[in-house]
Amino acid sequence: MTDDRKSAAALIAGMTASIITMAFHPSGGSPEHFESIARLNVVVHSLALLFLPVLFLGALGLTQRLSAPNRLSLSALVFYGFAEVAITIAATASGLLYTGLMHHLHTADPAMHDTWNVALQLAAHLNQSFALVFVVAASIAIVLWSAAILKSRVMAHALGIYGCILGPLTILAVLSGHIKLNVHGFGAIIFGQAIWFFAAGIQLWRMKNIDSPISA
Repeated sequence: MTDDRKSAAALIAGMTASIITMAFHPSGGSPEHFESIARLNVVVHSLALLFLPVLFLGALGLTQRLSAPNRLSLSALVFYGFAEVAITIAATASGLLYTGLMHHLHTADPAMHDTWNVALQLAAHLNQSFALVFVVAASIAIVLWSAAILKSRVMAHALGIYGCILGPLTILAVLSGHIKLNVHGFGAIIFGQAIWFFAAGIQLWRMKNIDSPISA
């Protein structure tokens, strides 16, 4: 298997895991179903965390394919690495920290409920803050990769145009408050990114069997 195909498989697998995570992400539920919801929350976020390095490997391969002296693809990889650090913290806060705190709340003395609720609010704010960092940094990365596509013409022109539109619109929609970073809003953002990454992965898979550039 060529480097391009390995990178394509990593991109597609990583984004598929992200979509599964958002599709099965719990959004509320009754107290009597807390244990099953908590397990599901841990499982889906663990899946996302497991595949983040896989997704980064795919991004690295994409960067190598688009490498050029203008350093657009390398800059994109740096921003995407920054985004992945942010979403790692956000997913850990939402999937592991928040669930653990909920367990403490359910078993704590009623007199301690206010304290645990404050801790839960802090975990929620932590998740939202780093999710916002991810959205902005990942959108910038997609714009930079798309600009590299348009300049190099190594991949389809339409993919570059889509990315150059998607990135700024996503940032504008989130910062203006038109898209909230709840389950549905963040899911919509991931879906928009997934279209771009799936298309990039398919194009990498179809690349001719030639050596990929190694230097970025």
